[in-house]
Amino acid sequence: MNQRPQKPRITDSTLDHLRVPPHSIEAEQSILGGLLLDNQAWDRMGDMIVDTDFYRDEHRRIFRQIRSLLERAKPADVVTVAEALDAAGEGEQTGGLAYLGELAANTPSAANIKRYAEIVRERSVLRQLVATADEIASDALNPLGRDAETLLDEAESKIFKIAEAGAGHNEGFVHINPLLTQVVERIQELHDRDNPSDITGVPTGFIDLDQKTSGFQPGDLIIVAGRPSMGKTAFALNIAENVAVDSGLPVGIFSMEMGGAQLAMRMLASIGRLNSQSLRTGRMNDDEWSKLSFALGKLHEAPIYIDETGGLSPANLRARARRLARQYGGKLGLLVIDYIQLM
Repeated sequence: MNQRPQKPRITDSTLDHLRVPPHSIEAEQSILGGLLLDNQAWDRMGDMIVDTDFYRDEHRRIFRQIRSLLERAKPADVVTVAEALDAAGEGEQTGGLAYLGELAANTPSAANIKRYAEIVRERSVLRQLVATADEIASDALNPLGRDAETLLDEAESKIFKIAEAGAGHNEGFVHINPLLTQVVERIQELHDRDNPSDITGVPTGFIDLDQKTSGFQPGDLIIVAGRPSMGKTAFALNIAENVAVDSGLPVGIFSMEMGGAQLAMRMLASIGRLNSQSLRTGRMNDDEWSKLSFALGKLHEAPIYIDETGGLSPANLRARARRLARQYGGKLGLLVIDYIQLM
């Protein structure tokens, strides 16, 4: 009896070879051809993509030479780019004059070059996500002594690095009209409040400061500056206490210099009106123990979170802040970084 021939087995390695990364050769060719035809098109898309966004290596090389010529205010056409590639020893790898002529001939115009750039950038992000996902999977399979929490931090950091790189490719200048619309809508929203108040942001607990600023507004970057040992950390902690205890808003504190327990002790001393030396030595009378109990009660339920990891990068900080915000429905009252030069 004849046996039925077995089908060839498809292995994981075979599937990996079949998995083609996201890309659009046509969009890449249209960008290069459009720039060769119309150098002024660079002004519409030059800040949207970089050479590494291109999938094909020859396209990266050609784009780099076009960019170099245009940034030096020199014409970038089929001939000048071919010469630049030859001078860099990249003529053969890129197809030389023949391929450049083909790019220009097959591109009708540069009218849609901005859309082509968006496509190339999108495919680049997808490729980065695929590569990062593979790295994360590899790290999880081979943690090399790292615990799950560390791997999660690293994974989030890698993903947000991709997002941060994409954030740089924005629209640039925006006409003032849509911004005026946003401002008027915000003013109308404040006017229609049920309980109007001069404090429209997050109150700091310092009356004079709140009157000057109307509270800290969403998106504000506030830098507390001063000479060493002038009370910058104490001032920031006072604001954090007031926001968390009095307003009930979640506060994240990144302490890259002082330990979390030290910060907690300073907050206890502040809220309880206690002498720090008494807390450090434990020599307290009954009145001081009563004040400590009061301060503990205040801070125990306060939504204050302290991260004492040193040397955090902006990507690490953003990942951890987002994670904390998710616990509170995406809303944070305040983030404190002590201090920003240590990032």
